[in-house]
Formats: sequence, structure tokens, C-alpha cells
Amino acid sequence: MVLRTQKLGEADRIVTVLAKRTGKIRAVAKGVRRTTSRFGARLEPFTHVDLQLHTGRTLDVVTQAETLRPYGEALAADYPRYTAGSAMLETADRLTHGEKEPALRQFLLLVGGLRTLAERTHEPRLVLDAYFLRSLAVAGYAPALEACARCRTPAIRAFAIVAGGVVCGACRPAGAAVPAGETIGLMTALLRGDWAVADASEPRHRNECSGLVAAYLQWHLEHGIRSLRHVEREPV
Repeated sequence: MVLRTQKLGEADRIVTVLAKRTGKIRAVAKGVRRTTSRFGARLEPFTHVDLQLHTGRTLDVVTQAETLRPYGEALAADYPRYTAGSAMLETADRLTHGEKEPALRQFLLLVGGLRTLAERTHEPRLVLDAYFLRSLAVAGYAPALEACARCRTPAIRAFAIVAGGVVCGACRPAGAAVPAGETIGLMTALLRGDWAVADASEPRHRNECSGLVAAYLQWHLEHGIRSLRHVEREPV
């Protein structure tokens, strides 16, 4: 899956992809910015592509590219879905740190998330929040949602990012958010893939959920997700 591209020289590009077997790879696509390039749009973000690479001294070189599915075509005309997809690509890039380190589950989550966006079966912000929560879980940062993250008591009173999820009154740190119970229920449904519950949720709980999930994600990444500033919230 093509995550991002950057210009190199007059006609080349460096392409960052997340591969099914070998994780994140950065490779040079030579001459791809010329109108006569045989690769063309095959190496644009959102494209699920089959690549053949030649191992280079510092960066691999793309020698062949065949498009498997161009998700960008389905997302480009829909601003909420395009921006949600952009945030997914950026998050996948941030969560896969080392190059050529297998990241199969992250790859499958990304492809599945983009496919769901393109199929328009659920609201884009719900799909994005579900992707955030599941990708965090795969990375080992799943938030505690059913019992206190510190003492494991089921008496939930607040959501504390620094504590790792929901907390009880005794463990609640200063500044912890106090979301509605329905918001925590929505986060749980998105993490589990319970779309019947997620789709039936109210806009105010979706917006509260999105704010908590985005803050939790960026705290663990220790870096902001620039694409999130363009993601639209639902009107309440």
C-alpha cells in the first residue's frame, strides 16, 4: 500500500509503501514524474500495488508496478472519506517505525480500513476511529475500556490518557476527561468491530469518542497527525 511520496531530483520520486510481508519500505521510482512514465498513477498514495524492487545501496529501486486496487479513485471525490483515508495512511506510517520489519497485522488493518471507506458502508469518522483503536491495539497500546487501567476495578469514573484508558475515582488523575457512558460503549464497539452498536450511536457521542481517540493516539505516537486537522466532525 502506497503511504506517501516525495520528489527526488527532476523526475524521480521516493515512494514509501507498507508491504504485506516485509513491512515499510522506501524505494526510488525513477522517471515517474515524466508524462511518459510507465508507472504513472500506480505509485500514488491509496494505491494497493504489486511491486517488484531491485535492491540498491541505500534505497531500493522500483522496477515494476501493477495496480491491484486504486482506492484513491473511490475516495478522491468524497472529502470526508479522503481526509479520513489520509489520516489512516499517516498513522500507518507513524506506527511502523523500522524499515523492512514485518507488520502484517498493520498492513491488513490499513487495507481493510481503506476498503471499508471506499465501500461507503459506515460513516467515515467511525471507520477512522475504529482503525485508530485497532492499530493501537496491534501496536500494544490498546486502551482499557472495561475496568480501571490502574487497579482493575470495574467502577469507571473517567478516561485518562496518561493512565492508559478508563479509571476509577480513586485512581483518577488531575485533568482526566469524564465522557458519557455511551461514548465509552462506542469506543468498545469500534475496538471489537460491533458495527450495529457503532452505527446506531448519536453524533454527540461520536464526536466525544473521536476527540478522546485522537488525543490517545497522538499521545502514544508522541507526534501529531497533521491530516486530522482536515477531518470533519459530525454536526450535533
